Amino acid sequence: MPTADAVLRDIVLTRAGSEAGWVEEILEALRRGAPERDLHIFLGLAPRRLGKADLVPTAAELEAAEAARPGWRIDGWSLDGAARVLALLVHAGQRPFADRFKDLRRTSDVAEMIALYRGLPLYPEPETLHFEVGEGLRSNLKPVFEAIAHDNPFPRDHFDEHRWNHMILKALFVGSRLAPIIGLDERANSELARILREYAHERWAAGRTVTPELWRCVGPYAQDEAALSDLERALSEGGAGARGAALALAASPAPEARQLLEGRAEAEEIAAGRLDWNRLEEAA
Repeated sequence: MPTADAVLRDIVLTRAGSEAGWVEEILEALRRGAPERDLHIFLGLAPRRLGKADLVPTAAELEAAEAARPGWRIDGWSLDGAARVLALLVHAGQRPFADRFKDLRRTSDVAEMIALYRGLPLYPEPETLHFEVGEGLRSNLKPVFEAIAHDNPFPRDHFDEHRWNHMILKALFVGSRLAPIIGLDERANSELARILREYAHERWAAGRTVTPELWRCVGPYAQDEAALSDLERALSEGGAGARGAALALAASPAPEARQLLEGRAEAEEIAAGRLDWNRLEEAA
């Protein structure tokens, strides 16, 4: 089975062109314990010498990434970002990894910070990174937040319920989609459902729309009259909101949920496999 750094190395070198030799030389020096100064120099030069193009991974590369680290997705990564994560992975530094990561995060620009956080599922001693991850979640920069929340198995695997729920709510606050969050369904919980229903009530009271994705985390826990009433209201609004409510009702264990769906066009779409959470917005 390939290791994450081996997968990244192949991906970066395949795209490095005439700079491949330079990359290999630096990586070997870092692997042998080169000083942190050399790591910082490489991180600074990577975008200039390698460029910032998207990786656009092949099917084989996607499979290799998944095999190396289940849930690791490299689509959306940039070449310089991948090189930065690779260098950090292979560097045999003298200080604990968390200390090096902290210093890099605090001195990084936005692009560097995004790369650092995308590498979270690959780093050693993940339990030592929770403070720095929390700083990223609190960022007002949506791309930085999404580097942690989207297409990243780290939150699913290492967040406790409180931090997980906070991340989901923060995603809604900043207008970030929920679908790319790995583990969204398996980490759903009754407390999150309650929090999201309260958030929906606040939106309604302010005369604002409620994103239909919100109901995805509510449906499996919609068993009492109040929760079903919220879904009924969303259902009555039509459009994407009604489709989201219908999907949530279909996931509810309550018999009353079936009654609310009875005769609805959305129920027919769900039964026919034409409506699911991945096709929520495109459904007619």
